[in-house]
Amino acid sequence: MKSSRRPYAARLPPDVRREQLLDAANEMIARDGYDALSVDAIARKAGVTRPVVYGVYDGLGPLLFALLDRQEKRALAQLEAAIAGGDELLTDPDEFLVQAALRMMATIKADPLTWRPILLAPQSTPEVVRGRMERDRDRVRREIAKLLEVGLALRGGPELDVEIVAHALVAVLEHFGQLMLEDPPRFEDDRVVATLRALLAGLRP
Repeated sequence: MKSSRRPYAARLPPDVRREQLLDAANEMIARDGYDALSVDAIARKAGVTRPVVYGVYDGLGPLLFALLDRQEKRALAQLEAAIAGGDELLTDPDEFLVQAALRMMATIKADPLTWRPILLAPQSTPEVVRGRMERDRDRVRREIAKLLEVGLALRGGPELDVEIVAHALVAVLEHFGQLMLEDPPRFEDDRVVATLRALLAGLRP
């Protein structure tokens, strides 16, 4: 008779084990939402036992907070990299926006497990997570507003309320990110870039 015991989980350094468990939890959230999470489910996904999970985290709550911290840092770093490029902004503000959009699209495609729970947040997303996401949105809006203020001055207008435009841009970018995750073949980079260039040309004073 075959044993139903789970195979022995190889001993890993604590930092490696932490990442393994966080990866397992993140994959589950991206696929099934937060309701699917439990210590048992994460242990099964990672191929370990409950005591292994509890040896690293005191329970599901601490594990989720650790995951939230990690994913927040990862997403913000990727966003900051996408909108970086002072030289582009100073020499050609319109091209800066186009290249920033391309970098962000490439980032979402390369790391959907980070962006799916953010852009396609399931109904079961806890309030603490939604609150953190909104705080991060506000931070991104402020950064975009600063860039818009510089870019509009360099290109000679038009006069726009940069705070309102930043809100609109973040909403549009989030919506397009959702479309990319749900139907990537339909929304190709060239199609988006052509539309963005046309819109920017129409805004020239």
